[in-house]
Amino acid sequence: MRIVTVQRGEDQLVAIEAPQGVIPLADLPGDLPATALDVVRGGPDALQRIRDALDATDTAPLAPGSFRLLAPIPRPAKNIVCVGKNYVEHAREFQGSGFDSSSGGQEVPDLPIIFTKAPTSVVGPGADVIASHDADGTLDYEGELGVVIGTGGRGITKDRAYDHVFGYTVINDVTARQAQSAHKQWFLGKSCDTFCPMGPAIVTADEAGAVTDLHLTTKVNGELRQDAVVRDLIFDIPTIIETISRAITLEPGDIIATGTPVGVALGFTPPKYLRAGDEVEVEISGIGVLRNRIV
Repeated sequence: MRIVTVQRGEDQLVAIEAPQGVIPLADLPGDLPATALDVVRGGPDALQRIRDALDATDTAPLAPGSFRLLAPIPRPAKNIVCVGKNYVEHAREFQGSGFDSSSGGQEVPDLPIIFTKAPTSVVGPGADVIASHDADGTLDYEGELGVVIGTGGRGITKDRAYDHVFGYTVINDVTARQAQSAHKQWFLGKSCDTFCPMGPAIVTADEAGAVTDLHLTTKVNGELRQDAVVRDLIFDIPTIIETISRAITLEPGDIIATGTPVGVALGFTPPKYLRAGDEVEVEISGIGVLRNRIV
């Protein structure tokens, strides 16, 4: 199932992206979740009630142009948990860039590097990313697979980790590189308003299939910059979930950004930082395209 959130007039509505179009749950019969977060928290029971409602009605989808697509969870309940330097070649390009103040000279990390982005940084597909929030002109992109937690828990083991995954989405971990380096931590440089484009949908784990086979690309103004498959992660999804939940209770609707591959702007000579007017397109096979303009 593909779960989206749309703006229709003054209303934010959770909807299903079906082959025939986008169908808000509010237009279906029955007692259905009011938000995407409610869908996630409702788990398999909520998904079954949605399927039954879809089967029981011939509700027409929204007309094209009558709605705007938002981030699937427009305002996460908690910070987005992120993993840094989680593809080998990206770890090397970042270490060699002079901007990495986190690793003490270590090129490839021995353990997952965990940081977070503020919920207020989240925007949806088609939303503008505001370049002026990076006063230094070092704005960068990072295409990533996002994992949405379904069943919460603490002390989740690797062998049970996928049982706790509700689904997957696409994230662009936009970063102000100079701020990231100057503050000796990553939160401020990555949490500016508009610096976490997300979407277009949450695809449930059963529909996503073998997650390690998913293919990620990032293009800037049509130029291919990043190209990788999820199996190339240094620390795979079960390891990430085990590591985080060892210390922190994961809850339904928590979002984990799993890391970005080689090809970010700072890795080029000279760096290809984002400028106003650029368009960034992150695509993950089976999930969709996340497209945002820099203004």
